[in-house]
Amino acid sequence: SLQNAELGKRAPRWIRDNEVTMCMKCKEPFNALTRRRHHCRACGHVVCWKCSDYKAHLEYDGNKLNKVCKDCYHVIIGCRDSEEKKKKGILEIESAEVSGNSVICSFLQYMEKSKPWQKAWCVIPKQEALVLYMYGAPQDVKALATIPLLGYTVDDTPRSADLPHSFKLTQSKSVHSFAADSEELKQKWLKVIHLAVKGETPECQNE
Repeated sequence: SLQNAELGKRAPRWIRDNEVTMCMKCKEPFNALTRRRHHCRACGHVVCWKCSDYKAHLEYDGNKLNKVCKDCYHVIIGCRDSEEKKKKGILEIESAEVSGNSVICSFLQYMEKSKPWQKAWCVIPKQEALVLYMYGAPQDVKALATIPLLGYTVDDTPRSADLPHSFKLTQSKSVHSFAADSEELKQKWLKVIHLAVKGETPECQNE
């Protein structure tokens, strides 16, 4: 691909450490133990130590040996891992990919059962306008969860214990609580979700 042809010829845009919560190659979460994050000098992705254990000569750096990720190493060395082309699972759609082509996307606070509220990057992709994808951060390469919205009931009256701009999605025993940072954002999401739960494709709210 064109992108591959450019690898190593020019300096990449570095993805910032705080834009990801997991290795962009093997999807291993970064935690206290695997806190060390490395940047691939060819593609700029943030990777864990296991995935950064490769070196290749990069043209933009005077052909010096640089740390690169496994994928770039194979491209630059010129052999492709055929099994890399395995079908991606449903959760493995990259956030940046769906966010760029979504009906709506933003950070929302999310709460499940009695767990504490947590911030999640939420996206409803255009090609799957009835599914809500939740990511830990906007550049993550794997979703934490997906909620097929069809058939859910929407409850948008917050209880006293909830965050102010919150709403709930319920279906038999499963309850998902969300909260937006503003009433305006909450209404944008509800506009989309009210249609999706009925199986209707919502209009794009990202404009």
